[in-house]
Amino acid sequence: MSERIIPLVDQRLQALHARVPDQAIVANGILQDQLGRPMRDLRISVTDRCNFRCNYCMPKEVFDSNYTYLPHKDLLTFEEITRVARISVAHGVKKIRFTGGEPLLRKNLEILIAQIAQLQTPHGQALDLTLTTNGSLLQRKAQALKDAGLHRVTISLDGLDDAIFRQMNDVDFPVGDVLQGIEAARNAGLGLDAHGMHSGIKINMVVKRSTNVQEILPMAQFFRGRGMVLRFIEYMDVGATNGWCMDEVLPSAEVLKILKSKFQLVPLQPLVEGETAERWGYANDKGEHDPQLGEIGLISSVTQAFCGDCNRARLSTEGKIYLCLFATQGFDLRTLLRSDASDADIASAMGWVWQQRSDRYSQLRGQNLAPATSDGARRVEMSYIGG
Repeated sequence: MSERIIPLVDQRLQALHARVPDQAIVANGILQDQLGRPMRDLRISVTDRCNFRCNYCMPKEVFDSNYTYLPHKDLLTFEEITRVARISVAHGVKKIRFTGGEPLLRKNLEILIAQIAQLQTPHGQALDLTLTTNGSLLQRKAQALKDAGLHRVTISLDGLDDAIFRQMNDVDFPVGDVLQGIEAARNAGLGLDAHGMHSGIKINMVVKRSTNVQEILPMAQFFRGRGMVLRFIEYMDVGATNGWCMDEVLPSAEVLKILKSKFQLVPLQPLVEGETAERWGYANDKGEHDPQLGEIGLISSVTQAFCGDCNRARLSTEGKIYLCLFATQGFDLRTLLRSDASDADIASAMGWVWQQRSDRYSQLRGQNLAPATSDGARRVEMSYIGG
């Protein structure tokens, strides 16, 4: 068994200063980082709590009954989150994803969604609003989320076998309850994009070589033809607590080989700029993609980096902007939000932060050039800023 590493430094207590530059940076939708990447996607963590203890995210050995979560006063209010979202949209953000921890643990989340659903791009277009959840609370919340203005959901599900699923969530939660939540989401219409087009509920399966490889084909068979997109994700070296080692990574190329042993698949083109998943469609008897059968996705975050067109910023639950899932520190926005700083000041500070961005950890890791951390710094935990 891999040794657990307990972080010596709490990233929540660290922050870089998000300064307001002397030369104003106007939010005009053309903001770019040092590699020419625009900011188009904002992922908002609304809580650092979760009711699962998946060993690749919040292992029980670290996140036990003695673990101290952020006090409520430190969390951004819904009004503060909405303010950051509004300024981000002016900078070019078109998609907002609500994450956690488990976002449905944040009380009255529907109120926040309703507030952000009122925002529009500078061209008057609706934002694409989506949420990632473990599905445990989805059955009773799906309709309220849809009514508030949420368009789509992504559900994390690492297997259909109940014993394997309980082993992976490590709190003995039954897979049947998550499946009921998925059905509730479909009945509520949480598979439509901002323009009412059917894009499918997404199901994310993290594949860990020693744990759930045998679930790949059953998962594909179950979701084939159900109007949902099943995505297989390589087990990532996120944070410092999940005991990651390369031996546990099943490369997407091997996942695809397993899938092709039973299904005929054809490659599909990306739907949007910066898409993380490689798309494959189920084929009919003529070898052509059959939309009725649907598609799968492969997210090769370890073996095939997609840093080159990464357009995602992440806002932590207490107001830090992170520029990469593998970052060690974020930039403090909460101090500005709780000062007399104007929207223009905060827009300038956010613009300055994004313009400093040169992160491409996964690409460098693939070239054995990933920078080593120093001074006790550790990569931020996925449970803190979402995936």
